[in-house]
Amino acid sequence: MKNLYLIILAVSMACSPEEAREASPQRPNILLIVADDLGYSDIAPFGGDIHTPFLSQFSREAILFSNFHVLPTCSPTRSSLLTGQDNHVAGVGIMSEVSYPAVANLPGYSGHLIDQVVTIPEILGANGYHTYMAGKWHLGDDEGQTPFDRGFEESFTLLQGGGSHYADQKPLSPPQVMDYRRNGEKVGVLPADFYSSKNYTDTLIHYIDKHKADQKPFFIYASYTAPHDPLQAPKEYIDKYKGKFDMGWDSLRTIRLDNLKALGLVSEEVNSFAPNGIPSWSTLTSSQREEFARDMEVYAAMVEYLDMSIGRLLDHLKQEGLYDNTLIVFMSDNGPNGVMATTYPGNDDGVYLGGFDNSLGNRGLPNSFVEMGPGWAQASSAPFRLFKSFTSEGGIKAPLMVKLPQAMPNQGQWNRSFVHVTDLMPTVLELSGISYPQQFKGKELRKPLGKSLLPVLTGAAQQVHSSEEGMGWELFERKAYIKGKWKILRLPQPFSTGEWQLYDLEKDPGEANDLSGQFPSIRDSLIMDWMQYAKANDVFDHQGHYDSLLSRSLTGEH
Repeated sequence: MKNLYLIILAVSMACSPEEAREASPQRPNILLIVADDLGYSDIAPFGGDIHTPFLSQFSREAILFSNFHVLPTCSPTRSSLLTGQDNHVAGVGIMSEVSYPAVANLPGYSGHLIDQVVTIPEILGANGYHTYMAGKWHLGDDEGQTPFDRGFEESFTLLQGGGSHYADQKPLSPPQVMDYRRNGEKVGVLPADFYSSKNYTDTLIHYIDKHKADQKPFFIYASYTAPHDPLQAPKEYIDKYKGKFDMGWDSLRTIRLDNLKALGLVSEEVNSFAPNGIPSWSTLTSSQREEFARDMEVYAAMVEYLDMSIGRLLDHLKQEGLYDNTLIVFMSDNGPNGVMATTYPGNDDGVYLGGFDNSLGNRGLPNSFVEMGPGWAQASSAPFRLFKSFTSEGGIKAPLMVKLPQAMPNQGQWNRSFVHVTDLMPTVLELSGISYPQQFKGKELRKPLGKSLLPVLTGAAQQVHSSEEGMGWELFERKAYIKGKWKILRLPQPFSTGEWQLYDLEKDPGEANDLSGQFPSIRDSLIMDWMQYAKANDVFDHQGHYDSLLSRSLTGEH
C-alpha cells in the first residue's frame, strides 16, 4: 500500500458506513473547483500565457491530466460531474434555455437533474459529510431542483447559467434572469461591491469556519462563473494586460500550440486548427483590433483573478490545517466560449445589448457586455477543433489537475490516458470509503458510468480505461465517440458535412484529416458503438430508431 488512504479504503469497503467512520475518524475532505468556459491552454501549467501563480504551485503537488474530456457545454458537464452518469441519464441532454419541441418531453432532455439520479452531496451528506456550494448551479431552477434540494447543506448559488459578475444582476439575455439563492431562499439585493469570484470564495471560507468546530469532513463544490461571458474584471487586473494581446488571435494560436509542443502534450508535426469564418487579424480595422485586444485583456484578467481567488481558498485550508487532508480537483467544464452574445435567445434584435456601455474605456467594467468570440476561443483551444458547444476536441477537452490528501509519489507529473468527467464521482466515493447506493428515494439507480482514478493517483496504474472501452457524446445533435486513439465525429452543416468522420487523435488531435475513406470498417464499427451508447443512455436520434439502425448495421444493410 502506497498511501494511508488505500489502507483506510480497504477497511471501509469491508464494513458499513457507520463502521467506516469509526475506522477512519479523519476521512478526507473533498474540494471540487470548476472554472466556467476556461480554455485548454489558458492557465500556465497547460501552456498558457496568463499569470496563474496559484494554479502553477498547485500543479506541482497534483497530477496533470492532458487527455481529460467533458461535455460540450456547462450544465451537461455539471450533471455528469455531480452524478457520475451520462448527461442524458441525468436529464440534461439539452440545456433548459435552448430546448426545442422534438426533445422537450423526452426523459433525457428535461434540462434539469431528474430524481432518477443521486448526487455526490446527497451521498456524502447521508454519510456524515458537511456539503457546501457557492457559484453556478445551472441544473434546475424550479421548486425541488435547487442545490438545497439536491444535497447541499449550505449554498449560495446562481441558479441560471450566467450573467453579470457584478451586483447589477443583468442576465445574458432578456428572457433569462439571474436568480441567486442562499440555502434555497431567494436573495434579493447583492452587496454593492459584489464580484462573483470574490464573493463565492468569501462564502466558502465562511462555511468552512462556521462548521469547523465539529471536525466533520466536508465536500465543497466551488463552481465559479469566471471566465464565462460577459467578460468583466476589476480594472486593476485588466490594466495588467494592456497591450499583451495586440499581436492578435492568429499569433496567439501559434504561441499556444508551440507551448503545448514544448510541454510534450502534442507532437511537433501537429498544426493548429484554423476554422473557416474567422477573419485573419491582419484584415481587421485598427479600431476592431483595439476592441478585440481589449476583450482578451479582460478575459485574461478574469482568469488571473480566478486564480487569486482559488489561492485564497487553498491558503485558508492550509491556515486551518485542512489542506493535507483534502482531495482537491481543478477542472474546466468545457472548451472556451466562441459564441457571440447576439446568439443568446432574445439578443438578435440588438435592443438589449445596445443598452450596455461597450466603449473602449468601459469594456470589462460594470454595465458592459463583451465576449471572447470565435477568434480568441480558437486560439485558446488550439490545436483542437472549434470550442464550446461542439463535440469536437476543442469543445470537450479540458484541463484537469487532481491532488490527493498528503503527498503523492507522482505529483507534478503528466498523465496522458483518457479520463472522463464521470470518473470523478467514483474517485470521490472510493477515497471516502462510501459505496454507491443501489436505490435513491425508492428508485433503482443505474451504476455510475465512470471509473475511480485512485489507481492512477496513487501510482498503482497508468490508466483506468482500456483502449477497448468507448465513450459517447450527443448535444444539439452534434455527436462523437472515442475508443482508444480513434474518434468519430458528426457535426451538422454548416460546421461540417453532416456525415460521420473518423480521426486518429494520437496523430491528429486537431481533427483535420478525415480517415473514413481509408478505414471505413473502423468508422462503421464506431458508429455501431455510438448507437449502442445512445440506446443505453436515453439519447434521442433524429436519424431513426436505434433498434432498426443496429439491426441494419449488424446485417450489413445500408
